Amino acid sequence: MDELRRAYARLCAAPQDAVLRRMRDSGGEPGRARLDLAEQSLSLETCGALGRLLPGNAHLAEVALGDCGLSEDGVKLLLHGLCSNTTVTSLDLKGNNLRATGAEALGKLLRQNKCIRSLILEWNSLGVWEEGFSFFCQGLGANNFLQRLDLRNNQINHHGAGELAVALKRNSSLQELDLRWNNIGLLGGRALLNCLQSNKTLKKLELAGNNVPSDILKAVEQAMDHNRDRQTILSESQNRTSVLSKEILNLKDEKAKQFLDLMDTIDKQREEIARSGRISAGRVSQLQEALNEQHSIMNSLKAKLQMTEAALALSEQKVHNLGELLSAMKQEQANMAERHFEELQQQKQEGADREGKLFRDLSASNEKNLFLRNQVDELEKKCKVQQDQLFQLKQDLTNTTAELKLRAVQAEERLEMEKRRFKQSLEDVESLRLKEVDHLTQHMEASERSMQDRVQRLESIRIALEEELSQVKAAALTERGHAEEELIKVRTQARLDEQQRLEHLEEKLRLMTEARDEAQNCCLKQKQMVSEAQVKANQLNLHADGLKRRIEELQQELNSKEQEKVTEVNKVKVELQEQIGHLQAERTAQEGLREKIAALERQLKVLSSNHREALLDKEGEISMLMEKLRMKEADISRMREEEAQRASILQNAIMAYVQGSSLGTHSLRK
Repeated sequence: MDELRRAYARLCAAPQDAVLRRMRDSGGEPGRARLDLAEQSLSLETCGALGRLLPGNAHLAEVALGDCGLSEDGVKLLLHGLCSNTTVTSLDLKGNNLRATGAEALGKLLRQNKCIRSLILEWNSLGVWEEGFSFFCQGLGANNFLQRLDLRNNQINHHGAGELAVALKRNSSLQELDLRWNNIGLLGGRALLNCLQSNKTLKKLELAGNNVPSDILKAVEQAMDHNRDRQTILSESQNRTSVLSKEILNLKDEKAKQFLDLMDTIDKQREEIARSGRISAGRVSQLQEALNEQHSIMNSLKAKLQMTEAALALSEQKVHNLGELLSAMKQEQANMAERHFEELQQQKQEGADREGKLFRDLSASNEKNLFLRNQVDELEKKCKVQQDQLFQLKQDLTNTTAELKLRAVQAEERLEMEKRRFKQSLEDVESLRLKEVDHLTQHMEASERSMQDRVQRLESIRIALEEELSQVKAAALTERGHAEEELIKVRTQARLDEQQRLEHLEEKLRLMTEARDEAQNCCLKQKQMVSEAQVKANQLNLHADGLKRRIEELQQELNSKEQEKVTEVNKVKVELQEQIGHLQAERTAQEGLREKIAALERQLKVLSSNHREALLDKEGEISMLMEKLRMKEADISRMREEEAQRASILQNAIMAYVQGSSLGTHSLRK
C-alpha cells in the first residue's frame, strides 16, 4: 500500500491529502489489501492516476469508492484501469449517480474483467438511460465470473428488467442479484420470472419495493428455492462423482496391479510349463532312445531266434539221419545213437525253453512299450489339463475385465474419454495376451502333434516288427517243409552212403558237441542281455516315477495358485458388488429427486397458468375499475363545474344584493 501511495503522489501534480491518508490507513495481507476511499470527493486527476495504477497493482483485493461523487470522465478512467486488473474481486460504486457513460464503462468492464466476483452499484441512475443500461446488460450476459450484483435504487423500469432477463438467460455465474426499490412493475417481474426457467445458477433475487405482484414474488422465491436445491444437489453429485472418480482410479490402479501380478503368474506358469515341456521332451527323447535300444535288442533277439531255429532244423535233420544210421548200425552203435538222441532231445527242450524265454522277453518288451505309451498318454492328458487351466484363467480374466467395464460405465458418465482410453489399453493388453496364449497353445499343439507323430511312428514300427515276425515264422515253416523234402532225399542218399558216413560219425558227433557248447554260450549271452535290458527297464521305471512325482508337485503348486487367484477374484467381486449397490442406491435417490423436481415443475407450471389466468382476470377488473374511475372523475368534474357556476351565480347575486343594499342605505341617508 505504501508503494501505491508513493506512486499516486508521484503521478498527481496535486495529490489529495484525504486520499493519501486513506491509503496510509488502508492495509492488509498481500493479495488481500482493501482500498477504501468511500465518501471522498475524488478529482479527475486522482481518478486518472488510480486508473493507471490499478492494472499493475497485485496487492489489492477490494476497492470501495462509494459516495465519492465521481464524474462521468472519472468513472470511465477508473473502470478502464480495472479492465486489465487481475486481483480485485470486490468493487463498491454505490451513491455515485452513474449514468449512461458509467453504464457503458461498466458493460465494458464486465466484458473484459475476469476477476471481479462482487459489484455494488446501489443508489445510482443506471436505469434512466435505456441505451447505456442495455450495453451494461450485454456485458453482464457475456460475463461468466461475477457472482454478486447489487442494483438497488437505480430507477430500473420494466424495459431495463427485460434487458436484465435477457442477460440472465446467457449468464451462468451470477448467484445473487438485488433489485430492490426500483420501478420494475408487473411486466418486468414477468420477464424476470420467465428468464428463471433457463437460468439455473441464480440463488437469490430480491424484488421488494418494485410494485411486483405477490404471486410473482412467490413464484420467484420458489424458483430461487428450486435453484438452491439444484445447486446443492449438483454440489453433492459433484462431490460424489469426485469421490467415485477417485475410487475408480484407485480401483483401476489396483486392477492394473492385479492384472500385472496375474500376467507375472501367467508368465511364471508359462516358464514352468515350457520348462516342464523341455524336461518332458528330454524324457520322451530318452524314452525314445530306450525304445530304439529295445527295438535293436528285439531285432538282435529275433536274429538270434532265427539262427537258433535254423540250428534246430539242422539238428533235427542230423537227428533223423543219425537215427536212420543208428538203426542200421550194430547194437552198440544203436545204444550210442540212443544216447545221442536223448542228448538231442534235451538240446531241443532247451531250445524250446530258450524260445519260450525269448517270447516272454518279447512280451515283456511289448508290455514295457505299452507302459511307455501309457506314460506318454498321461503326459498328454496332463498337458491338456494345463491347457484347460490356462483357458479357465483366460476366461476368468475376461470376466473380470467385463465386470470392470460394466462398473465403469455405470459409475461415471462424464469420464467417457478416459474409459475409452482405458478400454482401448485393456483391449490392446487383451489382444497381446490372447496372441501369447494362442502362441502357447500353438506350441503345445505342435508338441502334441509331434508326440502323436512319434507314437504313430512307434506304432508303425511295432506293426512292422510284428509283420516281420510273422514273415519270419512263415519263412521258417517253408524252410521246415523244404527241410523235410531234403530229409527224404537225404534218407535215400544215406542208404547209399552208409559206409562212408559211418566213418565220419565220430567226427560229426564231435562237431555236434561243439555246436551244443556254442548254443549254450549263446544262451548265456542272451540271458545276460535280457538282465541288462531288465536293469535298464527298472532305471526307466524309476525315472518315470520321478517324473510323476515332479508332475504331482507342479500340479499341487498350480492348484494352490489357482486357489489364491479364486480368492482374489472373489474379493474383487464382493467389492464390486458393494460399490454397485452404493451406486444403485445413489441412482435411486437421484431418480427420486428427479421425480420430485418434475412434480415441482409441473406444480410450478400449474401455478403459473393459474397466476396468468388470475392476472388476466385482475387486469380485466382493473380496466373496468379504470373505466368506472374515469366516469366518476367525469361526473365529479361536471359536478365541480355546476358548483362553480352555482357559486358564481351566488356570488353575483350576493354582489348585487350588497350593491343594492349599499345604494338603499345611501339614499336613506340623503
